[in-house]
Amino acid sequence: MAARYDAIGRTYTATRGTDPRIAAHIWAALGDARTVVNVGAGTGSYEPRDRDLTAVEPSAVMIAQRAADAAPAVRASAEALPFDDESFDAAMAVLTLHHWSDFRAGCAELRRVARDRVVVFSWDPSYVARMWLGPEYFPGHAEEDVAGFPSLADQAGALAAEVEVVPIPWDCRDGFFSAFWRRPEAYLDPVVRAGISTLAKRTESELADGLARLRADLDSGAWAQRHADLLERDVLDLGYRLLVGPGGR
Repeated sequence: MAARYDAIGRTYTATRGTDPRIAAHIWAALGDARTVVNVGAGTGSYEPRDRDLTAVEPSAVMIAQRAADAAPAVRASAEALPFDDESFDAAMAVLTLHHWSDFRAGCAELRRVARDRVVVFSWDPSYVARMWLGPEYFPGHAEEDVAGFPSLADQAGALAAEVEVVPIPWDCRDGFFSAFWRRPEAYLDPVVRAGISTLAKRTESELADGLARLRADLDSGAWAQRHADLLERDVLDLGYRLLVGPGGR
């Protein structure tokens, strides 16, 4: 994970930020936890500023982009957290579990270091075909990307978690893969693509055909005609889920 984000994360803060509507779900799930560890913390999105927070991030490139007033970051991996048992009231992780080398070990570590609860914002890979970008413009890529992505049942099982649907607003401020579901032109921007791991890891030649077809469909109006229903919606369920489970082993 560190090597990947050292390579693709250099402009991460340009498009990846905290969406307040998603943040509201995460922060509410943290309850009254005062001490929180954020694992796979990246540049600091979704870190509540009203808590005593410790960040864990393996990539030096990502740590360097954290704000000057952000919580201190410890370089470590999710699978081997350098903290004693029950060191924090809560552990959180945001859109990172699928990057871990062993998600079960990482989930066990989250539970180990949390006294009260674990809060994980993640994604259900069974929704891979629900977002038009992959099936229509990059067929085959999406299936490859989710080949090793743990099922939602496996994620929830590893955390003994309850699952909450988190719909994605059309003007989401956090530019992850599905965030631009009603703003298709955004995917033509290389800066946007650089902040989306599944696109950033592809070469320009691998993306060229799909991007050309997307551009043509936007110019002709074919995309808008095909997805007229999306243009009438403010939020959409694209498989993003909040997993909330107990702390302790």
